[in-house]
Amino acid sequence: MKSNRLAQIALLLWLFTVAVFAWFFVRGNVAAGNDGRTAVVLQAGERDLILSEMRGLLVATQGILDGANNGDMQRISKAARAAGMAGAADVNPVLMAKLPLELKQLGMSVHRDMDDIASAAESGQPPAEILKMASNVLTKCVACHATWQLRVAN
Repeated sequence: MKSNRLAQIALLLWLFTVAVFAWFFVRGNVAAGNDGRTAVVLQAGERDLILSEMRGLLVATQGILDGANNGDMQRISKAARAAGMAGAADVNPVLMAKLPLELKQLGMSVHRDMDDIASAAESGQPPAEILKMASNVLTKCVACHATWQLRVAN
């Protein structure tokens, strides 16, 4: 009887732990922002990493636009692949847990979209189609920047 009670307590503790982790995974480490946006609270190095990734996405977008303007499908493919899902594969799980679910979903969709742009260029889609795809990605970038700010923890 004692072992059955102990098993029940262990199960309850496990369920509580999973629930708390799930809550933090969905909510992230956020606070009210000072400009109406939601602040994601990070360590300085984590913030720097995310900003570096954003700069990489900006560089990739410029490469896509340059390639589309010059009809250079190889340039488009190379630029977009550099910002695709392969670039998001090594993200620290602790950092990911701090990001709200909506931000994680938006970020991952941008990386998938970059892979889609690369595939479209590789399959010979016309530049106008590539530009439309890039415009859709930039809409996500604008939405993200309008919603979130990155704040360094005190």
